[in-house]
Amino acid sequence: MKKILFFALLLAAISAYADDAKNEWHNTELTDATIAKIQQAKYQYKKCVSDEMQKPAYQQLDTRQATDAIMKQCEAVLAKMRDVYIAEKVPGIIADRHLKQMRIQTTRSALQAMMFSEAARNSGQQQ
Repeated sequence: MKKILFFALLLAAISAYADDAKNEWHNTELTDATIAKIQQAKYQYKKCVSDEMQKPAYQQLDTRQATDAIMKQCEAVLAKMRDVYIAEKVPGIIADRHLKQMRIQTTRSALQAMMFSEAARNSGQQQ
């Protein structure tokens, strides 16, 4: 019985490992032009977030709701970066992982800035 269980676990481990090979990106090199396109798309995304944060309509909302609305407004700009990755034949799972990381970092930064701005407004009102 132990041999059968061991054999089943071994087969499951092999099949799980085989699936990972399809989703890995094996040391292909991105050209300087592609890296420049990715950096430009990243700049456009952060610029979109910054521009949206300046709008007075978001100052009236709760900071978390405002941040969520800002991120949704700029999602189309972030999708352009995914198009650059896909055109360069980077696997979708790798591109999505990088975009998710960037989205999370930008969301945290925007939320922090919105909370700081709200605190500054509230302290100015109390004086």
